[in-house]
Amino acid sequence: MLFSKLPRLTIGRIKAKIPIIQGGMGVGISLANLASAVANCGGIGVISATGIGLLHPDASRNYRKVNLIALQDEIRKARLKTKGILGVNILIAASDFAELAMTALKESIDLIFLGAGLPLKKPDTLSRTNWIKILQKTVPIISSARAVRLICKHWQKQYGFIPDAFVVEGPQAGGHLGFRKEQIDLPHFQLENILTEVISAIKPFETESKKPISIITAGGIYSGSDIFRHIQLGAQGVQMATRFIATQECDASLSFKEAFLQCKKEDLVLIDSPVGLPGRAIQNSFLHNVSQGNLNPIKCSWKCLRTCDYKKAPYCIAQALQNAQGGHLNRGFAFAGTNAYRLEKITTVKELIDSLTKEYAQELVYFRKKKKSVKRPRRLSNRYVTQTPVV
Repeated sequence: MLFSKLPRLTIGRIKAKIPIIQGGMGVGISLANLASAVANCGGIGVISATGIGLLHPDASRNYRKVNLIALQDEIRKARLKTKGILGVNILIAASDFAELAMTALKESIDLIFLGAGLPLKKPDTLSRTNWIKILQKTVPIISSARAVRLICKHWQKQYGFIPDAFVVEGPQAGGHLGFRKEQIDLPHFQLENILTEVISAIKPFETESKKPISIITAGGIYSGSDIFRHIQLGAQGVQMATRFIATQECDASLSFKEAFLQCKKEDLVLIDSPVGLPGRAIQNSFLHNVSQGNLNPIKCSWKCLRTCDYKKAPYCIAQALQNAQGGHLNRGFAFAGTNAYRLEKITTVKELIDSLTKEYAQELVYFRKKKKSVKRPRRLSNRYVTQTPVV
């Protein structure tokens, strides 16, 4: 594997051999198997805590307790498979967000990726000391420079430090998006433009704190060429999720993976999620039935997301995602990024990383050749330069 062709990614004291973070995918898409495989290849493997307890046999009895047990089990299983870098992805909007974060902290997770909200207010159930310990491992997932400024100012004032890194997610990502539907296709909200604004927003905080803040871009990144381009634009690394679904190690069922191999560009649609956010998914009969109003609201024994109005929701999104993960796509659906239609075959994580590395190296060689081919203006000898007489 050509690690030397890819730059390393530094997040505080964490140093990854390659600048690739595998995005967290719930329910049950990225668990111990996928995360450990990515970590073994030098990247950062991420376990998704979203709906993780639904996969536990005792989920119906005490979901809140089982959710924490399931996360603990997955972290421990991953640790048995790798000595590499592991992270967890947790939704701030989750009703048990604080407990999940504490569980990850107790299991000595390397990084905590927090999305679906900004990590500003300390949960009432956590002590200040534990909250600070969580934040010291936290990489916030944001979609604007404004969010960067809010987080940095608040953390600096309240705790005396700022994040070591941010994941900047654009509108081409799969799953829930941090944009309104009307913003998604506007040039101003595209990832490259947001990245430029984030870099500018971060600089004064880096200067004041005298420490670098790493920027990881996410959403629509598919190839080694994409990785090279984003690093040239100023990012230190990338987060990729959809690309890792078509791997043998992905924790989803084969039927789930095949849905990606079979989908076409026109199958990727924006949906209105029951939790109040737009999302990008693969169109199927389940989503068609939802759009036709053919599904009825269901009883909810556990409100897993604070933003979900389960009394009005046409379906339980956690249950739908779990059904899809298990291959029952007639009773659920798959979230997917804009490049999902480009997936052609199931490969291993190692083969995927090798392919991305090779593409990056080729792009680097091309870039250097192009740079050398640019003709520089020839410097003229002094005798050919007309001297202006001194008056």
